[in-house]
Amino acid sequence: MATDAAIRLKGVTKAFGEMQAVDSLDLEVPVGGLYGFIGPNGAGKTTSIRMIMSILFPDSGEVAVLGQASALDAKDRIGYLPEERGLYRKMKVRPFLRYVARLKGLHGSDLDRRIAGWLARVGLAGIESKRCDELSKGMSQKVQFVSAVIHEPDLLILDEPFSGLDPVSMRVLRDLILAEHARGTTILFSTHVMPQAEEICEHVIMIHKGRKVLDESVPAIRNRFDPRAIQFEPLDPGADTGALTSIPDVEGVTDGERGLEVLLRDGTDPVAVMRSVMDAVPAARVELSRPRLEDVFIGLVTDSASGEDAQHLRAELQDAEHSGTPQ
Repeated sequence: MATDAAIRLKGVTKAFGEMQAVDSLDLEVPVGGLYGFIGPNGAGKTTSIRMIMSILFPDSGEVAVLGQASALDAKDRIGYLPEERGLYRKMKVRPFLRYVARLKGLHGSDLDRRIAGWLARVGLAGIESKRCDELSKGMSQKVQFVSAVIHEPDLLILDEPFSGLDPVSMRVLRDLILAEHARGTTILFSTHVMPQAEEICEHVIMIHKGRKVLDESVPAIRNRFDPRAIQFEPLDPGADTGALTSIPDVEGVTDGERGLEVLLRDGTDPVAVMRSVMDAVPAARVELSRPRLEDVFIGLVTDSASGEDAQHLRAELQDAEHSGTPQ
């Protein structure tokens, strides 16, 4: 395996009986990358991650992790937060984290200080003496995140890391993930909530029914799937916006989710059109539309021969997003 790849999968396939969970998957995450692995529930993300971690083994294909043929040969350099959470429920938090840290080769008199520091960073200062079965779902999630990063791994793999967290805790965890990346850690995290990937990732891999449908950097995706539109909200909600259609290079105006969508002709300079729009109708807000990963994903998979209904798939993704939010 090349030294510039932290993870490499080549032609990896995995089936469970007649169900093809992963189908001829090629994947490469470079050292220092921050990659999102996205797709709806059941797409094959967790199965792929379990093969990367050598929890499952592929029916065919090759897997390499940190230059090794098995993650088991590099386990002390890897941090892993699985989708299925698992704490030793009868243990107290400090002994649990000590145990995990020692499994990863950490020893010494400063270990308790390191544990206390990490718990403070995730907003759980002072809970070292609580038993794990006394913790809420969100607190348990944070403790398990600490267990995945306490040894400062070279590679961090997170499977649905935001599941069960409230919005404030999601922001804390997002900032910690970015801090780990800034430290030099290679990060791969999976999610079915695509806006999370948009906020964090520099590169996105989309998977659907076990097959990869997109593997590009976020800037490249934005350029490739540019909707060629401007979002516009008039200062006066009752303003006559008919003049917008007479602006050169405006192809049409439609109602959008957050105001009006001003559609542009190919080859148009959007900045010039934005100026013309503001001259024509005083604006409360005007900005370039950005392609959303959800829209890109739905466009890719519903244009295929599968004939899936886009509305049904969008509803499925939104239901999955809402179900990941704690009650």
